[in-house]
Amino acid sequence: MKRTRFTLSPALVLAILAGLSQPFTVLAQNPSAAERAAALKESMAASQAVLRQYEWIETTVVSLKGEEKSRKQNRCYYGADGGVQKVPVAAAPPPEKKRGLRGKIAESKKEELTEYMQQAVALVKTYVPPAPARIQAAKDAGKVSLDILQPGKAVRLNFRDYAKPGDTLSAEVDLVNDRLLGLKVKTYLEDAKDAVNLDARFAALADGTAYPDKITLDAPAKQLRVAVDNSGYRKVGG
Repeated sequence: MKRTRFTLSPALVLAILAGLSQPFTVLAQNPSAAERAAALKESMAASQAVLRQYEWIETTVVSLKGEEKSRKQNRCYYGADGGVQKVPVAAAPPPEKKRGLRGKIAESKKEELTEYMQQAVALVKTYVPPAPARIQAAKDAGKVSLDILQPGKAVRLNFRDYAKPGDTLSAEVDLVNDRLLGLKVKTYLEDAKDAVNLDARFAALADGTAYPDKITLDAPAKQLRVAVDNSGYRKVGG
């Protein structure tokens, strides 16, 4: 089936991902589409507010050439400043160091890889969740488009040059249930040749609140994978 692509209006962009203005009325001529879009805007705004009442466990696993190199768990919650606070839950014991010249070489490579790993983990936070300021910038530059995946059921918003020149962030939206389904990102670390792909799947709590469930970042050039799993959501103090 051929997909339809056209440029989004500023109001539509902000309504879907930031809940800042009036939504999908320009997308279709029938009231039901507009009602679904209005509900989507409201549910997105409500989800962000509700998540501030929760704490959860974030598990981050870094693998190199298919071998797990690190695994960290943090208890996460929103602080008084509105930012996410992280408290370590458990950490794997450091491996036994090798001795002699081979040990020094291995340690040097480990430090280099650790820095790369840290950059990869930080890159996830650049795109998940989408930043309203960057969405606004892409919109102002006319670098936003929309694909209709299933008429009346699902669409995909594409943001070019979202955080870096040449990158793309795509957001899949479920119009039926009025929620964000996931994000797909094509980006890079320091060099555009060092391509990185990111996929984030969203799920919903029992009350319908949407949250980033599973996030996977792949850096093929380094054969590196970062997998983040968010689970165990419960209300703070509950």
